[in-house]
Amino acid sequence: MTTATTITRTGTLAVPGATLHHEVRGSGPVLLLLPGGAGDAGMYAGMYAELAARYTVVTYDPRGLSRSPLDGPLTDQRVDVWSDDARRLIEHLSPDGTADVLGCSSGAIVAVDLLARHPGRVRRVVAHEPPLLELLDDPAPHKALFAEVRDTYRTEGIAAAMARFSEGLGDGQPDADSDADPDADADRDSGRTPEAVAEQATELPPEIQEMAPRMHANLPVFLDRMLYPFATTPPDLAALRPVADRLVPAAGRDSRHQLPLHGPASRLAALLHRDLAEFPGGHLGAVEHPAAFAHRLLGLLAPAT
Repeated sequence: MTTATTITRTGTLAVPGATLHHEVRGSGPVLLLLPGGAGDAGMYAGMYAELAARYTVVTYDPRGLSRSPLDGPLTDQRVDVWSDDARRLIEHLSPDGTADVLGCSSGAIVAVDLLARHPGRVRRVVAHEPPLLELLDDPAPHKALFAEVRDTYRTEGIAAAMARFSEGLGDGQPDADSDADPDADADRDSGRTPEAVAEQATELPPEIQEMAPRMHANLPVFLDRMLYPFATTPPDLAALRPVADRLVPAAGRDSRHQLPLHGPASRLAALLHRDLAEFPGGHLGAVEHPAAFAHRLLGLLAPAT
């Protein structure tokens, strides 16, 4: 049944160098959802109904992905340009020019940069597992992995690159107590990268299956032009410290074994003296556990009483 919270209003916004496809649902304060990896506006479909009951939920296809074409040739993508796109969307769609923001994975990198560069546009940012490799004690091996994944895509294609990415992140590696835990395999699966979604569309929730072909088409952009430059862009800690009370670093319970995904969020929390918020599932919790993920998100966004 169609309700006010499930009606989708679509539009486009011209920004420097691209045209952004965006979607709006619900009413109330604006909540901007930044997709991760090769995902687009459909990434959070399983959470729309619950979130739109309280918020005006804004989603979009980032520049160069799905229905948001670039004006010129594809080049290495920049975090500051993407965060400026997010700022422009907030200014365009929010009556008061502010928004709460959720970003996952590379979308969380953008969300953190948005807060650092444009704090006047942000009420609160929940940054779920931003792979900010420079925050790790020893980023070199993880940067080498991400570079190898990019280079593998360039020489051998998508399948080989994704296999190397999953292997390098530890997907499918048994935990010490996996023999005693019949749910261990499922827990590790929930730590998959967003890009793995495009390779396993038949396993997705029905809401996300519609996005899968677009996501697969976006993988070359992600692997070649986003993965390495985004993950190796350091956050501006000096700019974040004065507004750290608006940042919620977050990570999944089931991805603690994946240092390049879980570790930067934990380190960001420590550096800014913030608590690390845990979410259900792993790196892809918003897709694989949308109801529980949305419930946790709403709790974090609720005003303190």
